Order: sequence, then C-alpha cells, then structure tokens
Amino acid sequence: MNDEKIFKTKTGFCHILPGKIVLTRDGVIGNVAKVTVENTILRILLIYGGLSIIFFYFAFDNYKYGGHTSLTVLYGVVEFFLIYGMISSINNSATPIINRDKIKTVKFKKSIMGLTRSRFEVFFEDENGKIKKRLIMLPGSLTNGKSETEKALQIMRGEKIITNASC
Repeated sequence: MNDEKIFKTKTGFCHILPGKIVLTRDGVIGNVAKVTVENTILRILLIYGGLSIIFFYFAFDNYKYGGHTSLTVLYGVVEFFLIYGMISSINNSATPIINRDKIKTVKFKKSIMGLTRSRFEVFFEDENGKIKKRLIMLPGSLTNGKSETEKALQIMRGEKIITNASC
C-alpha cells in the first residue's frame, strides 16, 4: 500500500508521507530555485539588502546632487518594499523536509486572480527550536493551477494537516 500522496507545486512536487512532508524540485524552474535559494533564504535576503543599499544611494544621490525629488521618492518606495520584504522573510525557511510532528499550523491562502498564487503556509519548529514558516507555492493559473490547487487541498484535508477552517 502506497502511503505517499503527491501534488504539484510551483517548482516541483510536494510528497505527503506518514511522518514528513518532502518538497522536491523538478524542471527548469526547480533547478533555478535550487541554485538561487538552496535550503536557506540567506542568499535572497543578501540580494534584497544589497539592492536596498543601491536604491538608497540612488535616492540620496538624486536628492542631494540632482534635485530630482520624484526619482528620490521612487527609489525610496522601492527601497521600502525591499526592506519590508527582508523583515517579513526573516523567519521563512526553504527546507525541503518538514517532520509532521514538528508542524504547529498549516494555513491555506487563496490566490488573488492575476496577482498572487495559492499557497500553504506551514509553521513548524526547526532543529534549533525556532518557529519557522515554509511557503508551499501552488501552480499558477497558466499551469492548470485551479485543478492542482483542488487536488492539493483534498490531500491536505485528507491527511488532516490544514488547521484553518476557512478553506
């Protein structure tokens, strides 16, 4: 008897096993994600930090020497969003294996048509005892996202993993 349940994600597949959730990467998108993120988000946070420093420099330079207030505001807004992204992502994780006994909550977030994709937010305790969040992004509308989302929801409900009742 096969106890493994599988559904597609944005970059590969999610395997629901009796003791753990395993995320695998597949195809071109998965390979790109493997190179840029690996199993930590540190590299992404460093990129965001570097970009925010560059945008701060451009904002300062345009305000101090160019007198371009509109460009200064534009660079400042972009820098604000980068810093906000860094702060909100500090407790995120890119781990490919989550032990089911370490999972605290799993929330399903519906997509906003044309803006976001559906996802599961898995809050779990890592090996250091810290609560981390792992996003499981589901396929988008161009890649049969609606039916794949329904399949993923059915599997997660069947395994009694989802904790929010609004889905």
